Amino acid sequence: MTDDPLRDLLIRHLGRIAPDISLDDVDTGADLREEYDIDSMDFMTLITALGKELSLPMPEADYDQMRSFDDLLAYLHRQSSTQAKPT
Repeated sequence: MTDDPLRDLLIRHLGRIAPDISLDDVDTGADLREEYDIDSMDFMTLITALGKELSLPMPEADYDQMRSFDDLLAYLHRQSSTQAKPT
């Protein structure tokens, strides 16, 4: 566990999709699909699960912002902070 609950959440969901791969074994700046050897359906499953658990909209138009582990984590932080602000 880390001090970042979003990172822990992302690691947990990736672990369900690619259980044999440790975060220590991959380049967090590289394309998720290549590093975790996940197909587009698994990627969509990951994004959908994260969006549902966090109650965040994660539209397909934003998928380019979610290419790597680091990108996706930054996206989750941005979306979470945006959702927390009153409109």
